[in-house]
Amino acid sequence: MSALTIENLTVRIPVRGGGVVHAASNVDVSVERGTITALVGESGCGKSILASAVMSMLPRESSVTGSISVRTDTRTVDVFTDKSFRGRDVALIPQSASSYLTPVRTARSQLNETIRVLGSTHTADDLALRVGLDPAALDCHPHELSGGMAQRVAIAGALVGDPSVIVADEPTANLDTELADRVLALLRRSADNGAAVLLITHDLSSLLRSSVADRVAVMYASRIMETGPARSVLDDPLHDYTRDLLNALPSRGLNPMPGIPPQLTDLPDECVYHLRRPDTMFSGGPTKLITVGARSYRTKATS
Repeated sequence: MSALTIENLTVRIPVRGGGVVHAASNVDVSVERGTITALVGESGCGKSILASAVMSMLPRESSVTGSISVRTDTRTVDVFTDKSFRGRDVALIPQSASSYLTPVRTARSQLNETIRVLGSTHTADDLALRVGLDPAALDCHPHELSGGMAQRVAIAGALVGDPSVIVADEPTANLDTELADRVLALLRRSADNGAAVLLITHDLSSLLRSSVADRVAVMYASRIMETGPARSVLDDPLHDYTRDLLNALPSRGLNPMPGIPPQLTDLPDECVYHLRRPDTMFSGGPTKLITVGARSYRTKATS
């Protein structure tokens, strides 16, 4: 059963002084309970805007079509109309945990406040132990914590309300390999305990190394390019963009990506990967997602 369903989501954000950011274009992503779906792609392709959309934290001036729904054991929530879901049904692990925490308060006081607001039966110490953190660390201020410790405090905060969905926005950014693997293991444990985890990341090396994801969705210039079981997508990509992305990794030959990602401001209404790789057969004109078994990929639409 899908706990998180994003259907045909299009987000446009006007820019002061003129122009429009094409933040998301006809995006379809779903995450089942007990699984991790990794949303991958280069920086600036629109991944983090999906985190904001799922949490209903888009800029006020945004134009949004499509839907995002969250299904729990007891109800189905439209995130754009019911804001009571935050923390209880859906929790966010932010991209920069250190800046997310209030600098003048201890981690414990902030965790206790979250527990009180959500009416949770958990204790701060129990949550710290659950994420592999010495409870004594909670008595530190954020600047006294390492990056990995701050990230674990953020994960503990996300677990307070026992959410059905966890959105992790670049949770391994700026962490070394050991800490990154530890954070991914915590997310895997959360999924194994029944949560649906949307893992937003550009760290493909960690995904390959850890095999933490069940499914992968690949995003480029606001559009989904390919989705499918993680091992299938990572070992045998169908789309040129996914293949180029993987081949740029040191473990896959360190082949430079052609060109650079486009700015999302005033993009055309169609996929633009052909502007970066002119020889691609998947882009250049109208495109659509084709489903083949458990996989899908974007390719040119035939008349």
